[in-house]
Amino acid sequence: MSGEESKLAQAREEFVTQWGALGSQWGINRTMAQIHALLMTAPVPLSTDDVMDQLGVSRGNAHTNLKELVAWGLVRSVMKKGERREFFEAEKDVWQIFTTVTRERKRREIEPAVIPPRPIPASTTASITANAKGNETTYSRRNRNQITSSARRIRPVPKLTKSKRHGGR
Repeated sequence: MSGEESKLAQAREEFVTQWGALGSQWGINRTMAQIHALLMTAPVPLSTDDVMDQLGVSRGNAHTNLKELVAWGLVRSVMKKGERREFFEAEKDVWQIFTTVTRERKRREIEPAVIPPRPIPASTTASITANAKGNETTYSRRNRNQITSSARRIRPVPKLTKSKRHGGR
């Protein structure tokens, strides 16, 4: 390997490491980000075996993270003529990567947390209005009575005694 190829390999390795650290700030795990960086810098699409060899990760870890990257839309699956294996290539446009990550994080993290407002049924509106006019004391008294009667039905646990077998009477 020439001096220039060595520098390029070292720069690529540093980029993969730093991209992995940056990935955790985006909301993706380190290995997933490192695989993405590896694919971004690869001149040709890579197979799962290539990713495993170059990053030193297990087959299951590589496969899971590649499928997740495909699901995010950051990586495409590519078939090569005459090959049975699946190959992967990454989106290389940084703006496209940014918009994809932003869209996916919004879809996965923000949208599930936002609950759309539901219309209030007329019967609920009527009961809210009635409670606002002073019926809340009746409601509170009824609940207190139910709790008290439930508490009276609870029987105390009998005292545990030793059986004859264990030295008791």
